[in-house]
Amino acid sequence: MSIVKPHKLGIITGPGSEYLSGKVVKHLRGLYIERYNKLSKNLAYRYEMSEEEILKQVTFIDDLGNKKIPSGKCPTQYICPNFDIPVKYTRFLNGEEKAEILEPVRGLRIYIIYDLTNAVPMKINGCEEPVSFSVNDHIMMLFTIVNALNLAGAESVTLVLPTYPYARQHKKSSREALTAALFGRMCEVLNIERIITLDIHSKEIENCFTHIHLENLHASYQFLVELKKIIDISDPDITVVSPDVGAVSRNKFYAQILHRPLAMLYKERDYSVVTTGAKNTNIKSINLLGDVKGKTVIMADDMLASGGTMLIAMKYLREMGAKKIICIVSLPFFNGNAVETFDKAHQEGAFDYIIGTNAVYHTDNLLSKKWFIQTDASELFARVISRLHHGRAISPLLDNRKIVQRLVDDVQNAAAANGEKKDGNI
Repeated sequence: MSIVKPHKLGIITGPGSEYLSGKVVKHLRGLYIERYNKLSKNLAYRYEMSEEEILKQVTFIDDLGNKKIPSGKCPTQYICPNFDIPVKYTRFLNGEEKAEILEPVRGLRIYIIYDLTNAVPMKINGCEEPVSFSVNDHIMMLFTIVNALNLAGAESVTLVLPTYPYARQHKKSSREALTAALFGRMCEVLNIERIITLDIHSKEIENCFTHIHLENLHASYQFLVELKKIIDISDPDITVVSPDVGAVSRNKFYAQILHRPLAMLYKERDYSVVTTGAKNTNIKSINLLGDVKGKTVIMADDMLASGGTMLIAMKYLREMGAKKIICIVSLPFFNGNAVETFDKAHQEGAFDYIIGTNAVYHTDNLLSKKWFIQTDASELFARVISRLHHGRAISPLLDNRKIVQRLVDDVQNAAAANGEKKDGNI
């Protein structure tokens, strides 16, 4: 398979996921253009040929393996494929849904990019007015897309789901469903080969699969790039705080990378009370294991829905004397009126910044807030797709500890060197 022109690679965009998918495809095209330019220069030097001759050779080889008989003259510059497979989505008056693939996909390896949590009203065939899809509506549409691809002869189907649906229903204490596992088994029935997701709520979910590969990505590198723009990550007064017991391993990662202490918040809950929003939670009391007085606090969590628990934690840490409070969230949903609630809390001094990825849809109202910083995770998805398509290892992207550690160490070593230089001048 050519790494220059990636034949058999197709991208399908789920309804409402055009922003994320567009950015992933743009990065994907950029990767192949960059790869070709580097390859062309190296081959031209190695074989003492001009880059024009290299392009003719590459085009000739690709034409030999192409399904279509080439026509016209040889291109004068490298042309990267578009990858996008158009799909017509229809919703009928009774709520039933249909997906129609508008181009041949036989023999293609398809990646479906779908934000299953996007509830923003969107235009869809069969509806005069924009409609809002629930998670269940999106899941049913996803299954119709996969079934259409299977019937059309696609070689394989991979789901790129930034949010794994029903991820918080991965364990049970009484007579309740294990819906996270149920979704996985339904995907296996549809012969889905792989699921790519971002910072899954529980790694236990992977145990429910028989043959599907689950690739769990982390945006820690992207977070730290944004973090070092707003604070000095070499500051010795940084403390990493886990917002609850379940997030300890995630925050331990950042504490180890930054070489800073780890503290933890322990919450007692009244489970007879149902959390209905940011202002109405079932938390009875909260305790801190560690010291945050005069510290810059960094908290990491996988998702932020209504944000009630996070707000309580932030306000408590401020009462305990935290100097700055910055929250890192992989999937910042901001459900309901969470944006307004957090905006008010910021004005009251409860926290300083929230850094979240663009893996889920954000309204202009949220993006306009000074306290919210969006980091781009689309290139991460593009690199994984490219590596998987060409059979290359993706472990460096799944476990990015080395590259993240290198980023932090470079900043901290530079700060230490500057400090020694100033001391020497004095």
